[in-house]
Amino acid sequence: MEVSQLLDNNRFWADSLNARDPAFFQRLAAQQHPEFLWIGCSDSRVPANEVVGLMPGELFVHRNVANMVVATDMNLLSVLQYAVDVLQVRHIIVCGHYGCGGVRAALGRQELGLIDNWLRSLKGLYHQHRDRFQALEPDAQVDLLCELNVERQVRNVCHTTLVQNAWHRGQPLAVHGWIYGLQDGHIKDLGVSVSDSRQIDSTFQYDRYEAFGE
Repeated sequence: MEVSQLLDNNRFWADSLNARDPAFFQRLAAQQHPEFLWIGCSDSRVPANEVVGLMPGELFVHRNVANMVVATDMNLLSVLQYAVDVLQVRHIIVCGHYGCGGVRAALGRQELGLIDNWLRSLKGLYHQHRDRFQALEPDAQVDLLCELNVERQVRNVCHTTLVQNAWHRGQPLAVHGWIYGLQDGHIKDLGVSVSDSRQIDSTFQYDRYEAFGE
C-alpha cells in the first residue's frame, strides 16, 4: 500500500462521517469531553477506539510497548495528569492483549537493544511468579504474563499521586484492567478494578496533598 492511499482513505472516512452527521467535526473541534483514558499497547492490531466502539473524542489514549505504566515516564504521567485533572475522566482502562510481542520478548533471552531496558520490569514480574509458569506451554506463558502485566500496571496507575489526589478530592475515578484477544476481538475484564485508595496496599497510599507551608 502506498502512503497516498492513506490520504485517500482519510478523505473517504471524513466524507462518510460528515454525510452521516454534518456537524460532527465542528463539535469535535470545539471541545473534547471523554470519560475514558485508555492506556494500551502500541500494537497496530489493537485500535483503541474501534475495539470498544467509540467515536473520535470519546476516548483519550496513551499507547506504548506492552502497555506499561512507569513511574519515571513523563509522557505517560503528562497524559495521566491531563486526563485526570483537566478532562476529569471517570475511568482509566489499562488494556493489554494476548500474544503481546513485548511480553514475549521479555520472556526470551535475545538482546533486542534499547527496548530491553523498557521491558526489564516484565522479567522481574515473571521471576516473581515463576512457579506459575513451569507447567505451561510457551504461548500460554506469554498470555499469563500479559494478564499479570495488566494487573501490575493497574496498581502502578493507582500508586501515582495524580490518581490518589483525585480520590482525596472526592473525584469519581475508577481504574480497570482489561485484556484483548487478537483471535476473537473480545475484551476480557480481569476483575482488578480500583476506585478508592483504601483498595491498594497501605505501603503505596499517600496522605492528602498539602502545599509546603500550609
